[in-house]
Amino acid sequence: MRHLPRTFLRVVPISQPAGPPKISFEFLPPKSEAAAVQLWATIDALKPLQPRFVSVTYGAGGSTRETTFETVKRLAHHAGLAAAAHLTCVGSSRAEIRDLLQRYWEIGIRHIVALRGDPPANDPAFRPHPDGYEYAADLVAGIRAAGDFEISVAAFPEGHPQAQDLDSDIANLKRKIDAGATRAITQYFFDAATYLRFRDRAAAAGITAPLVPGILPVTNFAQVVKFSRLCGSAIPPWLAELFDGLDDDPETRKLVAAMVATEQCRALRAEGVDEFHFYTLNRADLTLGICRRLGLKPAPAAGLAGGLAAQPVPPAVDPTIG
Repeated sequence: MRHLPRTFLRVVPISQPAGPPKISFEFLPPKSEAAAVQLWATIDALKPLQPRFVSVTYGAGGSTRETTFETVKRLAHHAGLAAAAHLTCVGSSRAEIRDLLQRYWEIGIRHIVALRGDPPANDPAFRPHPDGYEYAADLVAGIRAAGDFEISVAAFPEGHPQAQDLDSDIANLKRKIDAGATRAITQYFFDAATYLRFRDRAAAAGITAPLVPGILPVTNFAQVVKFSRLCGSAIPPWLAELFDGLDDDPETRKLVAAMVATEQCRALRAEGVDEFHFYTLNRADLTLGICRRLGLKPAPAAGLAGGLAAQPVPPAVDPTIG
């Protein structure tokens, strides 16, 4: 078993959490009817774990705005889950964002995940809307002014790819917290020591808000390598070695993925971490297994007659409307 290098500042007092950890899940808005069926089957499977909240992403360039809205609405009204909507600066004016926040408020949504966001794929350079928000901290302040929302933001243990360095990125995180954010959810990482060093540096910079580790169970190693190049997450050599030769062995890949994520969470738990945010990629199997190994057992699901997956799937929504 690997041992964590003891290279932390130890700014954060360590106490071993009692009982199972708190958890939350991220889902992707479906792009087709088949994807919607898989999403709601995944939610059926994960709901009994009683997550603190679940979030729905927004799509590059805000491309899934209406699909995200309808998915969040159904999660809250039909699944009975505390749902959070992702919202970005990209492609929207301040007035449009204010109107969307009003719509969320009217349907009972009180939690927003505020991000600068990724530009559309055909225009990789970020350009703020002429009448919009340029930075996530500005968006947080706008959300705070619009209503009493709970606001989560992003944190980057290895630094945002466009940040000058990690210290400047932590300073940006502090601006988001100072603007009104209540927690930060980290980009995924694979070495627990990476998070622990980041947590201590953030504490040294005066950040006291919770920094919730983002956990990505690896379903497709090649895709994770590709995405990691874009988002700045390091792939440790030991992780590449574990997945080497498993391209045509999906069952062993699942076993390895569950082992890696479970060990990662256990290492963090030993350092006082008591909450995790899982990037599910709309799949339940790995997340279920990992949570079980962490001591979380599904509670009986009440009020889901036949399950959400058995209910009619809402019609596809044109994301350009509204």
